[in-house]
Amino acid sequence: MHFVGNLCPKPCPRHTTLNCARQAWRFRFIVECLTTVGIAQTQTAPETLTTSDHERHRVKGAFQGIFENRRILVTGQTGFKGSWLCLWLKEMGASVLGFSLAPPSAPSHWDLLRLDMPSVEGDIRDAAALDRTMNEFKPELVFHLAAQTLVRESYRSPIDTFSTNVVGTLNVYEASRKAGSVRAIVSITTDKVYKNNEWEWGYREVDAFGGHDPYSASKACVEIASSSYRDSFWPLSAYGTKHHTLLCTARAGNVIGGGDWAADRLIPDLMRGAGSGAVASIRNPNSTRPWQHVLEPLCGYLLLASRLLAGDVKFAEGWNFGPNEDGAVTVSEVVTRMQRAWGAIRAETKVDPNAPHEARLLMLDCSKARARLGWIPVWDGLSTAEITASWYRRWYEKGELVSSDDIKRYIEDARQRGVRGI
Repeated sequence: MHFVGNLCPKPCPRHTTLNCARQAWRFRFIVECLTTVGIAQTQTAPETLTTSDHERHRVKGAFQGIFENRRILVTGQTGFKGSWLCLWLKEMGASVLGFSLAPPSAPSHWDLLRLDMPSVEGDIRDAAALDRTMNEFKPELVFHLAAQTLVRESYRSPIDTFSTNVVGTLNVYEASRKAGSVRAIVSITTDKVYKNNEWEWGYREVDAFGGHDPYSASKACVEIASSSYRDSFWPLSAYGTKHHTLLCTARAGNVIGGGDWAADRLIPDLMRGAGSGAVASIRNPNSTRPWQHVLEPLCGYLLLASRLLAGDVKFAEGWNFGPNEDGAVTVSEVVTRMQRAWGAIRAETKVDPNAPHEARLLMLDCSKARARLGWIPVWDGLSTAEITASWYRRWYEKGELVSSDDIKRYIEDARQRGVRGI
């Protein structure tokens, strides 16, 4: 007789999968013996949970189950971060609606996931479409990720970049105000909102905004506009009396992970090359960035959302999410880490003297998120590279999609590291 599974719908230290399998075996053995002597003709063993059921319970119970059955709108769900966020929310039992343009690449993580959730194809600059969507869906929580996110594209299309990122964000806020159902908004900007002085230390949330390129400047404008909306329409002093909405902004460093095929990005260029046997080009090998796996900032966003939904006004402000010091490394070091994880990756340096300006040094100070939110980076730089390269390698070589497995692994590792609230 062989059993795999866990009798406990909620995990506890005493009831591991192995122990619960033993409990099931003992129970059935006793029942069979009693039945033999006519004592227990009708008794059956309790229903067991398989290992996959056990894992689903652990994912669904993350963040104290606060997202289960919540009505959540995600803008930009067809993008890299947005698709990962929707997958995580769906696996926690949330009712999710997406609002976004069509996927920005082919293939795309969004298309590969094929999530069972409704999605509205639209532009956040279309205020009427946003209003209709909000009024019909009546979300409690909004994650705003839709944006023009590429620095080099912002040089080619500055007006579109500003209108999408600034006016589009204001449309999301206005639609949220009119809907009357929204209790929390987590608005995603970028680490590039700060005036970059090429400092060797991380920028804190109180440092000045700036922005050399149109993308960075547009996101700095979003931070200022968000502060204005919070002060003008959702003041913290009037929360619970005159309004019931809390707004925060989140600023993350360079995110990597499986499923990103955007143009003009280092990791997608490397992985496309590895998948096709081509050599990828590196523009700025000596530039330093705060590299982190996509699940790291998403965990921060979810922690913030859980605090806002609980009505904790102290979290309705700006937050940094970046890696430990070992994650703030040069482009060339990231390439080396990726090559160790997947030998098919090849790259060469091609510096364009006429290329537009891109920051050479940028890091974040995340001590506020550590101290007040209980968030800490879970995966170090080497683990991040290995997990990212493994995702692409398994997809290119075997057609496997392991995004759900990565989320389960992250949750387990986060709990072991002591991340509060997950």
